[in-house]
Amino acid sequence: MDLTNSTQPAVSTATATVSAPPAPLSLALVVASDREGRFAPVVADWFLSRLAEREDFAVSVVDLAEVDLPTSLSYDPSPAVRAELAKVTPVLDAADAFVVLTPEYNHSFPAALKNLIDRHYTEWQAKPVGFVSYGGISGGLRAVEQLRQVFAEMHAVTVRDTVSFPHAHAQFDEDGRHRDPAGPEGAAKALLDQLAWWAHALRDAKSVRPYGA
Repeated sequence: MDLTNSTQPAVSTATATVSAPPAPLSLALVVASDREGRFAPVVADWFLSRLAEREDFAVSVVDLAEVDLPTSLSYDPSPAVRAELAKVTPVLDAADAFVVLTPEYNHSFPAALKNLIDRHYTEWQAKPVGFVSYGGISGGLRAVEQLRQVFAEMHAVTVRDTVSFPHAHAQFDEDGRHRDPAGPEGAAKALLDQLAWWAHALRDAKSVRPYGA
């Protein structure tokens, strides 16, 4: 019996396929403060510099200081209100994930942010939300804890880790650079890693089965 061929490893003629990397996640950074003299741009620029080092996010900014939405809600907004919503609603709808950058005002978050949240619903659903906060002694964390309850009602998923800046003005120099960046940079990485995991998981799940609230 000729056993020559039986000892040779089988050679596959199939061509190996290489999976394409997943498309970047669309991330909407919501800058919540519209207060005169706000510190938000300093923190936002710092956080955007962290995002610039990552290839897994494509970032859009929703700055509520640039959106003029009245606090009175209506099921039939005026043309002027519709024009303002047109600046933000498509960005929120297209997003796979959100980061809300908020100060803390009187143990809570700005009215402009609540107004934005309340004017939308499906745009938030089954998407992850991360938080960057700043303020006095609490670093904005009391505002963040309230926001977790609000976003739960919107069927969004808030990630555990946050980036917070207590006594924020003292943490940055006059050029907007953080004076001791190691800790905040590590916190930002943890936040974005968690956000990316949830965003991929939820995006993949919704591609198979639409979310039903």
